[in-house]
Amino acid sequence: MPAFNPDDAGPGYLYVRVADHITARIDVGELRPGARIPGERDLAAEYGVSLGTIRKTARVLRARGLVITLRHKGTYIRHPDARNATTHDSGTGGRGHFEPFPS
Repeated sequence: MPAFNPDDAGPGYLYVRVADHITARIDVGELRPGARIPGERDLAAEYGVSLGTIRKTARVLRARGLVITLRHKGTYIRHPDARNATTHDSGTGGRGHFEPFPS
């Protein structure tokens, strides 16, 4: 997987480009189902972007059904079988139910 370069200007928003890069990392198995992804500060440093950009990136990844965020716990890669499942609020602040592995 090629490294992300925030200076590679292209059309579109930076947070979407970061989300696309993380999506590609998930697709190739670099980030595996059930794994916790680095925290916001660590991701911001890794990608060379602001915390606000990473927060928007996380929203995109949640909307794509690729990750689930548990308040005070972190953000986790969802299992492919759980990505199409309907999410519901179970104390996750409206971010969905954590099911990284199929039951």
